[in-house]
Amino acid sequence: MRCCAALLLACMPILGGCGLHPLYAGGGSGPVAKGLGQVEVGAIGGKNGWLVRTALLDRLGVAPKASPRYRLEVELNDQILGFGVQQDNTVTRERRTLRARYKLVDAAAGTVLVDATAGSDAGIDVVTSEYAVIAAEQTALERLSGEVADQIIARLALYIQRSGAPPQP
Repeated sequence: MRCCAALLLACMPILGGCGLHPLYAGGGSGPVAKGLGQVEVGAIGGKNGWLVRTALLDRLGVAPKASPRYRLEVELNDQILGFGVQQDNTVTRERRTLRARYKLVDAAAGTVLVDATAGSDAGIDVVTSEYAVIAAEQTALERLSGEVADQIIARLALYIQRSGAPPQP
């Protein structure tokens, strides 16, 4: 037991210098949260665009003030592909894929700060009830929209933390 305690104490200085820091240090008043609060999300076309934009706005929190520091531009690619085809050419399984290409733009200078992609996919069972399949496709889209928004916000938060730029008031 003493050996374990001594080993733990010996490792403490190493762990302290590992360079890991909380991303959202300071909570809602921290630099990352303030930076994310300065992001304006542009319009995204289509039903899937509405879902992704709403998910992004939910995760960003309050809307930016009159002059946001950043502008987020998102383009979506939503596909449903059938596979698991039987001998009579009926599809038994679908895969819904939602991909987003997004750019974080400095609103004042117009320069692109982050240009990246996010995406996720979901499997859908095709059953005899057409209503059930449509409902499953819609549920998959709603879930994928949230996952894509989470990926985008995480990447933006990392950029804001690493850039070290003080948020504008």
